[in-house]
Amino acid sequence: MNARLTRRGLLLGGLSITASAAMAQPLTSLRPQARPDGAVALDARPSGLRPQARDSTARFVEEARLGGRTSFVALDARSGEILDQHNAYTRLPPASVTKSITALYALDALGGDFRFDTTLVATGPVENGIVQGDLVLAGTGDPTLDTDALADMALELKAAGVRGVAGGFVVWGGAVPQQAQIDPVQLAHLGYNPSVGGLNLNYNRIYFSWARKGTGYDLSLDARGTNSRPEVAMARIEAVDRGTPVYTYAQENGADVWTVGRRYLGDSGSRWLPVRRPALYAGQVFASLAKAQGIDLGQVSEAASAPQGTALVTHKSADLTKLIRDMLLYSTNLIAEQIGLAASVKRGGGVTDLPGSAREMSNWVEARFGAAPDLVDHSGLGGASRISAIQMAKILATAQARNDLRPLLKSIRLFGPRGEALPQPPGVVVAKTGTLNFVSALAGYERTMGGRDIAFAIFSGDVDRRIDAQDDEEERPEGARAYNGRAKWLQQRLLQRWGIAYGTEDATN
Repeated sequence: MNARLTRRGLLLGGLSITASAAMAQPLTSLRPQARPDGAVALDARPSGLRPQARDSTARFVEEARLGGRTSFVALDARSGEILDQHNAYTRLPPASVTKSITALYALDALGGDFRFDTTLVATGPVENGIVQGDLVLAGTGDPTLDTDALADMALELKAAGVRGVAGGFVVWGGAVPQQAQIDPVQLAHLGYNPSVGGLNLNYNRIYFSWARKGTGYDLSLDARGTNSRPEVAMARIEAVDRGTPVYTYAQENGADVWTVGRRYLGDSGSRWLPVRRPALYAGQVFASLAKAQGIDLGQVSEAASAPQGTALVTHKSADLTKLIRDMLLYSTNLIAEQIGLAASVKRGGGVTDLPGSAREMSNWVEARFGAAPDLVDHSGLGGASRISAIQMAKILATAQARNDLRPLLKSIRLFGPRGEALPQPPGVVVAKTGTLNFVSALAGYERTMGGRDIAFAIFSGDVDRRIDAQDDEEERPEGARAYNGRAKWLQQRLLQRWGIAYGTEDATN
């Protein structure tokens, strides 16, 4: 199994508590699932959630009993006037709130109409149905390419009269920097921490399913689509008798090799596992789909350089605005990383890896907004990223953010003391959530009862406790769920207080 970096001195990491506990079973859908928009269980927070305008927000922080540090600020979104603040300049991990910055960065560099291309390129002419040269499956970084899209491309290739290749079948994923994991500190089996690159498939995950058979199990790995389940040779898995860890991972002769503890499987189940060589994964799946259409492509290999030739089939992603809207709704890490990398490549910064692209984005934020975050990725998965609440809120208060980002953010409901949605909430909130173990973040906009627009950021983080939990290599450490519940309770209390206290521009504390 590949070693993971877990020493306390490494502030990298980000074991999302939205994933399952360290068990074999969770995620069964290909499409990422929308995250909760702020509901918290009654037993996860102090009693009562009826903020009054006279309440001190500093007291709210004390009553939340979070540990670590909390930083928040509320600004008038138009004038920039500070309405409320607490440790506003304290720099904390933004978690997935980072995706809001990535959205602005990508829109600025690429434009809302930008689309990723995935193309089948022939390096020679097609004669009597045979490509006289290589056939290359080349990508520019589409994070949403799936098995169904590849099946459609195979049908189009057949319609173009192609039956085989005289050369070879090759894949090219080098249009953007490639990396085996977003965050190298993560546990190996977490599907939300996949590889990144120019050619991606199924969010760079493979579908693992199992069913008890006699005294053993039937195990399968496939690239599941709507109508097909092509198997691939670049990954295999074995159930073994052991306690912990639940999963182990190694790469042998270019293949992903997994083991899973038999005791964790139960009778049957499924989940998505990450792949580390996504271009090869996509190529093997396409070759299988093409063979079903009578097109023999042979074995797949990886190209060392971009292909030159004629495009026979091209698949386009949804436009960038749609990708960003989905990214913010589902908090999809791969979309964030791919659009951030594409933006850095377009800007011509000469970035060669994901951390370099994140630094390029941080530099852009400083030049454009006067804020100076220290970001290690585009998704917020890495726990070493830092930004203060005042920096984040000032970014949100700019005309660029209000015009480009605000319409794409998801609604955050406000809840009463028993977790019920308030029928007449004191404000209307759109924002981006962020969650890591012992880190909770929320940033966006609130329109108060009186029609005033507030830009806000609320960051809470117990970094020491988070690092200790990472050293223990627990996917969901003890206390993380309760911390997240109390942090959401604090966010709710602040938002409701602001909605009441700052109803109009003339309102004061």
